[in-house]
Amino acid sequence: MAQAEKAPIEAGSLVLTYMDRAGRIAVNELADGFGMSKSQLAETAGLARETLYRVERSRAQRTQGRLREMLEIISRVSDWAGGKEQAMAWYRAQPLPAFGGRTAEALVKDGKAAAVRDYLDHMAVGGFA
Repeated sequence: MAQAEKAPIEAGSLVLTYMDRAGRIAVNELADGFGMSKSQLAETAGLARETLYRVERSRAQRTQGRLREMLEIISRVSDWAGGKEQAMAWYRAQPLPAFGGRTAEALVKDGKAAAVRDYLDHMAVGGFA
């Protein structure tokens, strides 16, 4: 399986906020930062509930990748959404017309985070939904 190329992390990114010294997303801090349990965080990221309760599984490349994708998208909308909590609400609930009314959360769960990032890039330069 080919490894996807990682996008550079922007300086103000939430990814950096929740990254530990080893370069991994710190699950406990992330859940606390959004006022969620680890089960709720796992559901939001499209992971099995028990994944974030087991250290070795929470550090797995697939898990870390999914959390990073979620955070990258939330980070990109946080300024215009009014903060990270509002950005999380957008991520979870706002239907995206360009994707048949599916939410960013649903798209990320289906492995389509790149499409959401492309959509946000398009919107940032004045494109229409």
